[in-house]
Amino acid sequence: MAQMPLKFSMVVPTYNEAGGIEQLIATLDAVFKRNALDGEIVVVDDNSPDGTGAIVDRLADRYPVRCLHRPGKMGLSSGVIDGWNFARPESEALGAMDGDFSHDPQIIPALVRALEGGGYGLAIGSRYVAGGGIRNWPLRRRITSLVAIALAKPLTRVNDVTSGYFLVKREALDGVDLDPIGFKIGLEVIAKAHYGRATEIPYVFQDRTSGQSKLNSGEITNYLRQLRRIYALKLGGNRSNGSSRTMAK
Repeated sequence: MAQMPLKFSMVVPTYNEAGGIEQLIATLDAVFKRNALDGEIVVVDDNSPDGTGAIVDRLADRYPVRCLHRPGKMGLSSGVIDGWNFARPESEALGAMDGDFSHDPQIIPALVRALEGGGYGLAIGSRYVAGGGIRNWPLRRRITSLVAIALAKPLTRVNDVTSGYFLVKREALDGVDLDPIGFKIGLEVIAKAHYGRATEIPYVFQDRTSGQSKLNSGEITNYLRQLRRIYALKLGGNRSNGSSRTMAK
């Protein structure tokens, strides 16, 4: 008997992505159809002044996409968590990716197949394994990324621990307190979720050509706070904080 395709929801948090969101949704839909994938797209829009959310609403009749509208700019990680809770209940896996084509949609089939095989509970789009890479980053961004990874390295064997592009089994998030601070939701999942084994799928990160990067001094500070909390948890320190969210069942 043929195995049923894995049902999954890919969450795309957005803020002012009107220039490219339709192209991204159309591309994802084409990847799903070409590879017989049972996926839905969940756009979580933070009340973008450029009308990103309204564009997504108009596309819902043509593509497997729904938009969760939030009242303001509330942060990427909390957007992903809210998107997972908004996702269709039948989805067996939940994912996250950026809305600016920096994450290559063409590796989604490989992420899905990794979870379908039963050997892995987490599949990560990775810039730092053979075949992966980065384009259009200035030296400062490269150094910042490598330092961020080095600081988190004791937590995991994953090479691209700061990746924001991944797919995880839904059951791996049951009862897990995820901290919505900052934009490194992938680190939260890698460090806390009950996924068993993880695999990394190589892709080449393409820096955005329009819009504004999420990286700034405030996000760097949030990343350091996030790391401190995870290390405290792993070392048996405080096990809760006021901003944690548990995935809804």
